[in-house]
Amino acid sequence: MKMGNVAVLLSGRGSNFAAIVRASRSAGANFTVRLAVSDRKDAPGLAKARRLGIPAFHADPKQFPDKAAYEEHVCALLAAEKTDLVCLAGYMRLVGPVLLSRFAGRILNIHPALLPSFPGLDAQGQALRHGVKVSGCTVHFVDAGTDTGPIIAQRAVAVHGDDSEETLSQRILRQEHRLYPWVIAQFFAGRLQVRGRSVMISDE
Repeated sequence: MKMGNVAVLLSGRGSNFAAIVRASRSAGANFTVRLAVSDRKDAPGLAKARRLGIPAFHADPKQFPDKAAYEEHVCALLAAEKTDLVCLAGYMRLVGPVLLSRFAGRILNIHPALLPSFPGLDAQGQALRHGVKVSGCTVHFVDAGTDTGPIIAQRAVAVHGDDSEETLSQRILRQEHRLYPWVIAQFFAGRLQVRGRSVMISDE
């Protein structure tokens, strides 16, 4: 079985990154994580990658004249590892035209809400302020917007009356850690079929 090569872009602690790595090292996995790239030098996710024995790179946007040049550098890192799929895991930058064109249909993101509700930052806080009874997480393809790409899969999480942002975030995160690796496996199994804004997951 040919293994798919995954690269993870992150900006923070890297908990979803670690979940993806764990899944990639489980029996029967069809993908491997080849590298982690962060726009923040102090991102805990980079240290986590090194502890897991995965090449970790800091790509500082301030060192490049514009977003396009920065993304060209990131693309060079990805190409060096023969990346098939780019997974955003707490990556706090809007993906630009260079990455989107180079990896068209091959960039995924996970968001801690049931999109299209509560896109962008502070999704859990938004959910609590709106008084919703159900929240959750969403894995979607990335496009030029903020959490606007075609939705692949979602998992629901009940919102409790005494929830804080922290407690709700923790329960959602547990579902993220299950959902994201599963979607990646479906991608490499060739089961994701995009039809406009709809993504079908086949059984074959």
